[in-house]
Amino acid sequence: MDIKFTDKTPLERYHLLVQSVIPRPVAWILTADEDGSVNLAPYSFFAPVCSAPPTLVVSVGQKSAGIEKDSYRNLRRSGWCVVNIADAAQVDAVNMSSATLAAGISETQAFDIGVAPVEDWPLPRVAASPVAFLCRYQQQVDLGSGPQHVVFLEIERMYIDEGVIDPAAERLLLSSELINPIARLGGTEYASLGQRTQRSRPE
Repeated sequence: MDIKFTDKTPLERYHLLVQSVIPRPVAWILTADEDGSVNLAPYSFFAPVCSAPPTLVVSVGQKSAGIEKDSYRNLRRSGWCVVNIADAAQVDAVNMSSATLAAGISETQAFDIGVAPVEDWPLPRVAASPVAFLCRYQQQVDLGSGPQHVVFLEIERMYIDEGVIDPAAERLLLSSELINPIARLGGTEYASLGQRTQRSRPE
């Protein structure tokens, strides 16, 4: 089957992409509303793109035509966010936090998701997540008529749960098995990493 994307609606293209570009890591992004309440939402159009400066990219659409998502609005106003990497045990919490709530209603309170303060940082992190990136807004590129905001986040600091660090390694080595990150597939599907394999990089 040869599909021409020009023949498809934006929604049809979206469904084709999320069912074929799999698995995708999930950025569980925490921001703060103007009243100080915490907003938490998952995004799976997400990846690291640079190490100098250390940069993540996340693609953020709109709630509906002309209405920005709370994460984006908060990020543009304050410039700060925390990108949490959830483990597979948090799949229900991640899924629930994707619900559309009114601005000012905190997903962490509505769904009993614990957060932990971070010293010298304006926002908390998700307490049970093994990895969190403390980021600031860097820049963005807007695509399409939506528009879709492709947002670059510069990493200022990184939290790592010491329980996911390989104690036998000579350098700092994180265990993918212990992080056990949740992955996003298409439709209602999520996944964990499952079987792993190793290959040495050729010279």
